[in-house]
Amino acid sequence: MAKGACLPVRLGRNGFPMACGLAFLLAGCSEKNEYVAPPPPKVTVAAPLKQEVTRYLDFTGNTDAINTVDLVARVEGFLTSIDYKDGSVVKKGDRLFLIQQNTYQANLDGAKAAQASAAAAYLNAKTEYGRQATLGQQDFSSQAVVDKAKANMDQAEAGVESAKANVEIAEINLGYTEVTAPFDGIVTRHLADVGQLVGHAAPTTLATIVQMDPIYVYFNINETQVLRIKEALARRGKTLINIQEIEVDIGLQTEDGYPHKGRLDYVAPQVDASTGTLQVRALFENKDLALLPGLFVRVRVPVQKIPDALLVDDTAIGTSQQGSYVLTVGADNTVTQQVVKTGQLVGQYRVIESGLSITDKVVVGGIQRAIPGAKVEPEQAPATPAATASPAATPATGASPAAPAGAATPAKP
Repeated sequence: MAKGACLPVRLGRNGFPMACGLAFLLAGCSEKNEYVAPPPPKVTVAAPLKQEVTRYLDFTGNTDAINTVDLVARVEGFLTSIDYKDGSVVKKGDRLFLIQQNTYQANLDGAKAAQASAAAAYLNAKTEYGRQATLGQQDFSSQAVVDKAKANMDQAEAGVESAKANVEIAEINLGYTEVTAPFDGIVTRHLADVGQLVGHAAPTTLATIVQMDPIYVYFNINETQVLRIKEALARRGKTLINIQEIEVDIGLQTEDGYPHKGRLDYVAPQVDASTGTLQVRALFENKDLALLPGLFVRVRVPVQKIPDALLVDDTAIGTSQQGSYVLTVGADNTVTQQVVKTGQLVGQYRVIESGLSITDKVVVGGIQRAIPGAKVEPEQAPATPAATASPAATPATGASPAAPAGAATPAKP
């Protein structure tokens, strides 16, 4: 059939032409169809941020009371009063329990009477010795009588000292009837009731007092981390002797970041051979009693300041078999996958230790549309002013989390 010719006419059941009615619809069948590629996808790009950050070592630890003492009845007697409310805060010297005193007061009175009697006997013996010594010098008394008078005086003097000691013991026992707080702290519930016989045959525990301000935090560090801390001190001309100058930050499980500030207080003098770690202790103020003994805490210790660290939004970092990577857009708008070495989390930003330069354009938005080797249409992320922010909590893995050291942390685009 010739090009452009119409199809033969076929009549329908009513005699109307059908094929030629379609000629207009098929007029374009001789035209060639061409594929038009869609426009490149749009993505948002941003340059890495440069700022000073502090490198930290992360640990896990536990809080512990600086002082914990069981309050015991050291003398026998009936408990006559409980002078505090269970769980209340008390001051050093506050009376907490009172044990029956009349017996011990009577013992003290008897000891004082015995002391007065011994003092009188000593005075009489001393006077007699003086008289016999004078008579002996005048040959009116024999030497034996003088020696006996001297012995009686010395014995009476010893009796005075013994009576004095008995008075002191009686005073001490009477003092034990009042159980007082040895330091400021919180007292647990009472373990003995009024009217109960305590101190019989053995000391009776009445309660426990816990000092919570300041408070300790214990954690363990391995040999490598010890060396890093020593290197950080050496850069400042310090040694482990200056551990009190090392700052320590902690945060509870329900807290963001590390709001509690303290300092190292103690480092064990030797490594535990069974674990390969050193026990370390930090001291924290706890005026508001926000920290309780026995709590699990996240701990971080600063070891290094990085003056010009590069940071990118943590959501822009992916992982593959080669490791962590970011997607960048080159001058020809082609996406490239760049393997990077990641550092620590700073708020919502991640430190990039290597593999990235300040001039790179990192894909931070529309990442799912950016395919390595493909073209994209990049849009620059709006500039956001830096704002100081406390570092977010990071998993305590022994790695070195970072946080801004007095520097500004940008807001997330």
